Amino acid sequence: MGMVITAAATALPDRSAPASVVDLAGRAARGALARAQVPASSIGTLINVGVYREHNTFEPAMAALVQKEVGINLDYIADPEPAAGFSFDLMNGACGVLNAVQVGQALLDTGSTERLLITAADVHPGGDAQGDADYPYADLAGALLLERSADPDAGFGPVRHYTADRPTDVEGYLDTATMGRHGRTTITVRREPDHAERLAEFAARAAADYAREFGIDLDETLVIGPSTSADGVGAQGEPHTASPVLGYLRAMDGVRHDEDDHPHDHPLDRAYDQFLFVSVGAGPSAACALYRPEGR
Repeated sequence: MGMVITAAATALPDRSAPASVVDLAGRAARGALARAQVPASSIGTLINVGVYREHNTFEPAMAALVQKEVGINLDYIADPEPAAGFSFDLMNGACGVLNAVQVGQALLDTGSTERLLITAADVHPGGDAQGDADYPYADLAGALLLERSADPDAGFGPVRHYTADRPTDVEGYLDTATMGRHGRTTITVRREPDHAERLAEFAARAAADYAREFGIDLDETLVIGPSTSADGVGAQGEPHTASPVLGYLRAMDGVRHDEDDHPHDHPLDRAYDQFLFVSVGAGPSAACALYRPEGR
């Protein structure tokens, strides 16, 4: 334990221009920094885990472009500290955020960085998910700001990964045989008709296995699982890599309203001392991590 979430934020496109990963991730990151009231210069490492990008861009690393957008360590002469402003992409589909948490734990444990920013943004290659009825995901970004806590009992526990013993029923790829001159603005996402039910069952098994390994009482734990919708997105699509960020914000919002006894659209029926993050996606693969907020 020891690495806690100090702030989180999401961002949606404003539709005045085609959606951009760099813009959305940058806005989510700046939102998290503003909530934490810390400057961009305090970020030691940025990890970007988004998968789908405008124009199917893969080089240069999107993390470097997001770093520039947020304004993290843009002058290496003024700030030559090697641990300041280091950024990289880490892609593992829907499990990317928890992969980044696992890397962040190692970085903080070794003293390589003091504050970590995770960005997760996906946009349709054509810049508008609403314009492609066969594309299932929303244009959406999320950001988590992480740092070490003085409370040894707070923060993330171990991250565990699970794989199923069957072929994947979810694939996203660029179909080079049919893309023609529109290849930069198209993507093919193939999902079997019952994929949602099968992934949900796999996520439940992964959560149960994690709970058994670490002796967790799931009746006393709020499970933050894969989201099927994003606030404000409407019928645009499902959250993808930003889903854990969205789930965390919903959970914390529910906890706050439960504690304050205020009305809320999705109130929790009780306060929870710990959360279990569960992500699941193509592979099929799943990832789980226990999280205890500070002061609970």
